Amino acid sequence: MNNSLDANLKQKIQALKLIILDVDGVLTDGRLFFDNDGREYKCFHARDGHGVKLLQRTGVNVAVISGRKSAAVTVRMKNLGIEHVYQGHENKIAAFQEVLEKTGVKAEQAAHMGDDLLDLPLMKRVGCAFAVQDANFVVKQHADYCTTVPGGLGAVREVCDLIMQVQGTFDEIVNSYLQ
Repeated sequence: MNNSLDANLKQKIQALKLIILDVDGVLTDGRLFFDNDGREYKCFHARDGHGVKLLQRTGVNVAVISGRKSAAVTVRMKNLGIEHVYQGHENKIAAFQEVLEKTGVKAEQAAHMGDDLLDLPLMKRVGCAFAVQDANFVVKQHADYCTTVPGGLGAVREVCDLIMQVQGTFDEIVNSYLQ
């Protein structure tokens, strides 16, 4: 884990055309809420969602691969315009290969953002691995970059902004709001 943007990390980020996000612990804070009828609720951060949409505007593809299935995830990803959503994949490698085939992106042009041991197989196969600040310590050891904020609380936005800054698209996005 190294948050300084050395030349190697910048090169990895510059090459990115796809980021794959985990859900529980990355797009959410990892807590699971159930009502008395067993319906599941999740809390997503609006800034993470806006960051995803901005990153997509720059041409970077976004996908989701999650070990669990949730109707709330289906709804949120549809709202964000994320086309490649894979749920119920504890072994994430097959879904990863399918995303690469569908997008035409090479593994070294992809990033994965995770928080727990289930994410390690993808983190080892992509060109750039991101971990949230409150990720499992082993996951952090295998990350190229660890966010400064916990999962579900703006960590995805931090990575989206970082990618846009390194790829030189951030200023254009900001300027579109200043006009």
